[in-house]
Amino acid sequence: MTHLAARTESDARRLNLLSCNILAGGSVKRYRDYVTHSWKHVLPHGKRANLDGLARVIGEFDLVGLQEADAGSLRSGFLNQTQYLAEAARFPYWTHQPNRRVSRLATSSNGLLARLHPDEVLDYPLPGRIPGRGALWVRFGRGDASLVVVIAHLALGPAARARQLAFLAEIIGQHPHAVLMGDLNTPAQGKELDLLYARTSLVRPEHAPATFPSWRPTRAIDHILVSRGIEVEKRWALPHPVSDHLPIAASIVMPAFATTEPSVDAS
Repeated sequence: MTHLAARTESDARRLNLLSCNILAGGSVKRYRDYVTHSWKHVLPHGKRANLDGLARVIGEFDLVGLQEADAGSLRSGFLNQTQYLAEAARFPYWTHQPNRRVSRLATSSNGLLARLHPDEVLDYPLPGRIPGRGALWVRFGRGDASLVVVIAHLALGPAARARQLAFLAEIIGQHPHAVLMGDLNTPAQGKELDLLYARTSLVRPEHAPATFPSWRPTRAIDHILVSRGIEVEKRWALPHPVSDHLPIAASIVMPAFATTEPSVDAS
């Protein structure tokens, strides 16, 4: 991929985004696999090959948000999967947010792979009766011209999701150029997200592709939501069954004055 600094002004404002729940590199092809292949979820069998397949797909994107990436435990062969994907797909920047650890057996984290230099990275624990979920908040650029990207994986229960969505609304606010991407476990057109749209600059998408289950997607629960100041040229699900979710992608265009070029370190 051409580095952003080498693009024309028009191209530099266009970003390709991807979000995916990778199930720690696991593979599920039917509902009964959750039971019959349950041993694969706690052992590293086949996960490296699945990650290699994903790395070949994500190279065309500028920002990639990951959910359920293992940060280094038995089930991943003690591999930090966010770092592995960043290096395999040649992303110059990556960061991750470990949220839940089950002894040495499993860890779960949000992750971000980027071709832009992040100016600020913040980790937020999400509220919930059972701890272990978080939001990864990343800013590119400065001031109102900056881009804020938040990656989150929300709870299965509606009561917990409501508290988590209220918290996300606080940390996103009315920032004019914001992106929320992740496994939100609720449809974009449903009532649950009304509060988020009301309290932030994010807008309800016209089209929400189905991403779950990956072998026969019928539910649109993975999302890339953007603020009203960002144009979405296209939003689609990739036909690449990484886990039990399909990746969701979006091509966005930032306003001409917004910062999408990598920062240059003084050193």
